[in-house]
Amino acid sequence: MQWPPDYTTLFAERQRVFLMTKDDTTLQEGSMEYYRYKPSEFINDWCITYDPRNVSKGLPTIMPFEMFPRQKDLVAFLFDCMMDQESGLIEKCRDMGATWVCCAFSAWLWIFHPGSATGWGSRKEQLVDKIGDPDSIFEKIRMILQYLPFWFLPKGFKPDRHCSYMKILNPDGSATITGEAGDNIGRGGRKSMYFKDESAHYERPDKIEAALGDNTDVQIDISSVNGNGNIFHRRRLAGEIYDPENKPARGVVRIFVMDWRDHPAKDQAWYDARKKKAEEEGLTHIFNQEVDRDYSSAIEGILIPGPWVKAAIDAHIKLGFKAEGKHRAGLDPYDEGMDRHAFVSIKGSVFTYAEEWSEGDTGQCANKGVELCKELQVRHLQYDAPGVGAGVKAETNRMKRKDEMPKNLNVIAWWPGGKVLNPSERIAEMEDAALMLEKHTDEEEDIQSPKNRDFFKNIKAQGSWNLRRRFERTYKAITQGAKYDPAYLISIPSDLPKRVAFENELSQPTYKKDPSGKIIINKKPDGTKSPNLFDAGVMATWEVTTFDPSEHIVTGGPDGSKEKREA
Repeated sequence: MQWPPDYTTLFAERQRVFLMTKDDTTLQEGSMEYYRYKPSEFINDWCITYDPRNVSKGLPTIMPFEMFPRQKDLVAFLFDCMMDQESGLIEKCRDMGATWVCCAFSAWLWIFHPGSATGWGSRKEQLVDKIGDPDSIFEKIRMILQYLPFWFLPKGFKPDRHCSYMKILNPDGSATITGEAGDNIGRGGRKSMYFKDESAHYERPDKIEAALGDNTDVQIDISSVNGNGNIFHRRRLAGEIYDPENKPARGVVRIFVMDWRDHPAKDQAWYDARKKKAEEEGLTHIFNQEVDRDYSSAIEGILIPGPWVKAAIDAHIKLGFKAEGKHRAGLDPYDEGMDRHAFVSIKGSVFTYAEEWSEGDTGQCANKGVELCKELQVRHLQYDAPGVGAGVKAETNRMKRKDEMPKNLNVIAWWPGGKVLNPSERIAEMEDAALMLEKHTDEEEDIQSPKNRDFFKNIKAQGSWNLRRRFERTYKAITQGAKYDPAYLISIPSDLPKRVAFENELSQPTYKKDPSGKIIINKKPDGTKSPNLFDAGVMATWEVTTFDPSEHIVTGGPDGSKEKREA
């Protein structure tokens, strides 16, 4: 399609129809009936949009809302959600006009469906409504109403009286559009339909969900991405991509994606230029978030960036190594709330299995973990020992006494807060071992490389960093042709059970340094849930043969050797 549209022709056509209809009540009544169930046609024929950037292009800043095809698809999506009484989620890159479409849809609903109550929310009040600011949601809706032909507006409607702050009322009270912000979202009573703008960016989304759950059947989340594990991201993973010919089951959140390729003004040349500019300005992470919709790029200090994880999919096939070596697993139990047990196994450098489940206490979790080890022929199982891990210890000890434990399975308690392994080794030594090139011989560089005990806060940080480095090496091997010993790489088979959930959890944790300069790991950035598959993956890939939490004496190490290490 032509982009931008010929706005002069569009304005002229609207003027022609307006003049033809303004004195003809039959045509006016007919148009009201025609558009009652045709929101896309109403928006395209009569609504406006606004773009101040057009000043420099010699184009009007207020334009007929000529929707491109994907925007029309969005209107159909919203209409189906409304008619089917199902919730939806709109995952978008920036500058796709999604909020303008939803504002126009809200105006259509307010005009043509008496009794409707539409809600709008965002994280700050000024984003919901700021009089005179078209960047705010309600000013967008006011502008749309302002430019409509008079016969579409309710009788007795006066903008100065019925369009107040965060509230648009029908004079007879039969339809409303109201706004809320922050923690107050959902507190304003029942709604026919509720739009949550930029919902991945809320500070306390749990409170909002609790309020909205009883107040609307149709909740529409609209947002660019903002990291893994938050409610928007979890809802995105749990939902299904919307297909009007094969709709998701009842109760399943419908997903609508607006990719940059859907915009007629954006082509590969535009993408390449934007990406190059971002790289030059050191803002690649923002580009990945806003344009590529990369969830892991949205948070500073991501431990394992999304591109590294994606590169590791079937890395063993791409780089020509096999699942060879010791078969190990990690088990992360839980005992309350909405959390889940998790199990992840790896053979050599290739993950072999991933599963999470909510049924059963920690004893039953231990039983299932052992059964999985038997099926997969895992020889070394490590479980998260603190707290609820006591239940796993008790059950595995009982199984040993009753001779129910496989003879060749070694079950080890893993203490994330314990002191690091190989504390006197320097960080560079593992890199030397990983490289399939000459080792570093620069003595000065060796001296500058910190020791493990000075770099990591605890075993959790050390094991998590080890997993990060394996993904980073794999990324470099895939994208740059770097050569490493496959034992220090990592691969996620494309057919791994729970692969998508595992991938997303791998990119959820963040890292930073404590006041002493040691690396610490934050598994649960604000608004996220515990990444149990990630925890199990770290345990599976960072082996502690024995560990005494009281004395911090360790033997063995990541290579599985029995050699005694320095405590």
